[in-house]
Amino acid sequence: MTHRPRIIHHKDGTRRSIGRQWRRGGDSKWHRLADSGAIPDQRCTADVVVDCAVYEDGRRVASLGPQEALTEARKRPGGFAWVGLHQPAQEHLAEIAEVFGLHPLAVEDAVNAHQRPKLERYGDTLFLVLKTIVFVEHEKLTATSEVVDTGELMIFLGADFVVVVRHGSAPGLAQVRRALEQHPEMLAHGPAAVLHAITDRVVDDYLDVADQVELDVDELESDVFSSVQGDDAERIYQLKRELIEFKRAVHPMARPLQRLSEESDEMIGREMGRYFRDVADHLSQVRERLASYSELVDGLLAANLSQLAVQQNVDMRRISAAAAILAIPTMIAGFYGMNFEHMPELHWTFGYPLMLGVTATLSALCYRAFRRYGWL
Repeated sequence: MTHRPRIIHHKDGTRRSIGRQWRRGGDSKWHRLADSGAIPDQRCTADVVVDCAVYEDGRRVASLGPQEALTEARKRPGGFAWVGLHQPAQEHLAEIAEVFGLHPLAVEDAVNAHQRPKLERYGDTLFLVLKTIVFVEHEKLTATSEVVDTGELMIFLGADFVVVVRHGSAPGLAQVRRALEQHPEMLAHGPAAVLHAITDRVVDDYLDVADQVELDVDELESDVFSSVQGDDAERIYQLKRELIEFKRAVHPMARPLQRLSEESDEMIGREMGRYFRDVADHLSQVRERLASYSELVDGLLAANLSQLAVQQNVDMRRISAAAAILAIPTMIAGFYGMNFEHMPELHWTFGYPLMLGVTATLSALCYRAFRRYGWL
């Protein structure tokens, strides 16, 4: 059936489209509210649904609306519905929560976003929050460069459904869905296979971003130990901040993945637990690499500060040497500026050139001594 946008005609002559309707007749609670104009967000639920399909024995059998998909999945042995949502508002998730029986606390977290990675159980539903990382392309690391950007994925896992909510810069999951559909033997494991595929993609993205961050670390290391002085301290501090943001996304995921791989949960199963252990191993690699990057950046900051201290000492030596050399003519000029009547060589014809010669000689000897000791 072809889904066409519905156009609402208002009394003032304007028109507004409320988007496609997944359900025949548009009799859902959301569409009744949309028709009445009582919803501030003009998108209907269908507009935030990226994809919704029914799977049986690892194969896609139908593309329906959320309620129809769940009804159809429960008619098929081993079937389940997979719903993908992109940045839904509270009103959008209200109908989804009613259809799938999602817990209000989990729905609130999914709407508000900005959650730390966690795994919680609400009755017969698992709720997993994942932080995604995207590398922000830049030609050269500067004091204001943004290196990584974070997004969020909220996954509701039931015995016969998977609801995925995507927020922020989290990349789309169309490739994950297509890859799973090409491996029906994996998808036949049910919703747990979808959960594994998503977490595996998120952790693989961590590894890819870690490779890109390593290039920035190497570039910064070369610049710190180069002869050209720049704003290295500011750049190092900026990279440290970006690494902290990266670590905030990665480190809290260790505990949820450990629970998914170790707990005997009937929705996960022993076989899928092995797959989650593999994801946990990849996450450990990311954590180790981030720890090494942090240590290296800390070392670069310490080295940069040491270089600044050494440079300041060198400058102070040069200033002190220059002051010592200038003290010689200042002292001689001070003596002859006292205006005493009886002073050595005061009335001698060659007294002035003599004083100039003595001043130049003493200054040259002092300059040579400072050069010998490396102060100049």
